[in-house]
Amino acid sequence: MGEQAGYGTEEVLQGIIESLPLRVFWKDRELRYLGCNSRFSRDAGLKSPQALVGKTDFDMPWKEQAEAYRADDEQVMASGVARLNYEEPQTTSEGATIWLRTSKVPLYDGDRGVVGILGIYEEITELRLTQEAEQRSKRALRLLSACNSALVHATDEADLLTEICRLAVEAGGYRMAWVGFAEHGEDKAVRPVAEYGFEKGYLQAADITWADSERGHGPTGASIRTGSTQVNQDFLRNPKMAPWREQALKRNFHSSIALPLKEGGQAFGSLTIYAYEPNAFAADEVKLLEELAGDLAYGIVTLRTRTELTVSQQRLAESLEGSVMAIAAMVESRDPYTAGHQRRVAALCNAIARRMGFSEDRPQGLHLAAVIHDLDKIHIPAEILSKPGKLNDIEFELVKTHPQVGYDILKDIAFPWPIADIVVQHHERIDGSGYPKGLKGDETLCEARILAVADVVESMVSHRPYRQALGIEAAMAEIRQQRGIKYDAAVVDACVATLSEENLADIMS
Repeated sequence: MGEQAGYGTEEVLQGIIESLPLRVFWKDRELRYLGCNSRFSRDAGLKSPQALVGKTDFDMPWKEQAEAYRADDEQVMASGVARLNYEEPQTTSEGATIWLRTSKVPLYDGDRGVVGILGIYEEITELRLTQEAEQRSKRALRLLSACNSALVHATDEADLLTEICRLAVEAGGYRMAWVGFAEHGEDKAVRPVAEYGFEKGYLQAADITWADSERGHGPTGASIRTGSTQVNQDFLRNPKMAPWREQALKRNFHSSIALPLKEGGQAFGSLTIYAYEPNAFAADEVKLLEELAGDLAYGIVTLRTRTELTVSQQRLAESLEGSVMAIAAMVESRDPYTAGHQRRVAALCNAIARRMGFSEDRPQGLHLAAVIHDLDKIHIPAEILSKPGKLNDIEFELVKTHPQVGYDILKDIAFPWPIADIVVQHHERIDGSGYPKGLKGDETLCEARILAVADVVESMVSHRPYRQALGIEAAMAEIRQQRGIKYDAAVVDACVATLSEENLADIMS
C-alpha cells in the first residue's frame, strides 16, 4: 500500500501515521480493518495495531455503534465523496461513552475504483461537555428570567401555574412539566392542577400519591412527603420508577426532578419536570430549579393572600439577583484562581458609580452585570483558565471570544438593564484597542467603561496563576497612565478619588 501511494516503504508510511496526534484506521471493501495506528488500537483495548487486522466494528467495544459506523462507511464508498468533521459517540473498552470528531474518505486503487475507506478522528469529549454545560446554563438562565417575569405580572393562580409549566417546556427545553397539590384525604392523592408538554394521558394513569407506599415513593410524592427535592436521573434504571417506567419511556421521559412547593416549611405541592435525556439534572441546574420552585411557591402564596404588589416585586427582584449570584458561583467554581473576582469587581463598580452620581436603579444593573461579567468563562477549557504560564496565541484568541459568548448567553434574557451589552463591551477600550469589536469612546456604554476600569484594578491587585499580585500602586499607575487613552477619564478620576478616600479591601469585602 505504501509503495503504490508513493511514500516509500510501508514502514515509513506507518511511521508517519504513528506520529499523527489523531486516531487513524483503514478498512477494505467488506469493512474489515486492515490497519491503524497505536492511538486507535489503544482506544479499542488492543495491545497493538496488528491485533486489529481482520476485525469489524461488530467485534469492537463500540459494537453498539457498529450499525451506524457501517452505514457511514458504505455511504462514503458508494458515493466516492468524503464525509468530514462530524461528531459521533463511541463506547470505550472500559464501557464509557466518549465523543469523536470524525472524517472518512474513500480509498482508490487505480482501475479497481473504491477498495476501502480511510478514517481519522480525534476525541472531543471535554469540548462536548463544555458545550453541553453552556447550553444548560443558557436553558436555566432563560427559564429563570422568563418565570420571574411571569411571577411579577401574575394576577391569577391557575394562569400562573400553566404559564410556568409552559415556560419550562418552551423556554427551558424540557419535555414536560406539571404542578400537583397535596390532597389530605385518606389516600393522600397528588392532584394535578397545571401541565404542559408531551403528556397525552400520562398523569391520568399515573395515580400519584404522597403516602408512604410504593406509588408514593416516586419523586413527586416523596418531594411532598419529605419537603426535599427528588431527582430521578434514569427512568430505565431507577427501581423506584417501576410503576411509571413503561408509560414514561413511551413519551421519551428519561429523567425527572420533583421540587416541593412550600409555605412555612411545609410542602403543599410539587413542580415536576421531565427531560429527554438521562442524567439531565446536574447539581448547578438543580440549585437553579430549586430557586425557581421557591419563587413559584412564594408567588402562589402571594396571590392567595393578596400581598401588596410592591412586596412581591421586591421579593422577586431579590430572587433575580440570587439567581445571578448562583450563576456567578457556578462560573467561579471552574476557575479557583479567580474565585470572588466577579463579586469584588462588582463592589468596586458600585463605589465608582456612587462617586459618579448614578441615580435610581441604574447602579443595580451595573452591579448585576459585574457579578456575571465572566459568565462566558464556562466556554473556556479549565486548563486554559488555570494555566500557570503565558497563553500562546491560539489560547489567547480563544480567551478573547469570551465576551461575545457571554453576550450570546444573556442577550435574550429580559433584564430591565442592558446587561448583555455591558458584559460584551467590558474589554473594549476607548482608543479602539480592545475586543471583541474594537469599539471607541462613546460607542460603549458608561457602565461598560466603569466595569473595564474596575476589572483591571481588581485583576492587578489579585494573585493569578501566571503571576503574583502587582498591588494597588501598580494598578493606580496603570489607570492613570492610560487615562483618556484606554480608559474613560471620568471613570478613572472617580476610581482614583474613591481609592484615595477608601481602603480597597474595605470596598471589596
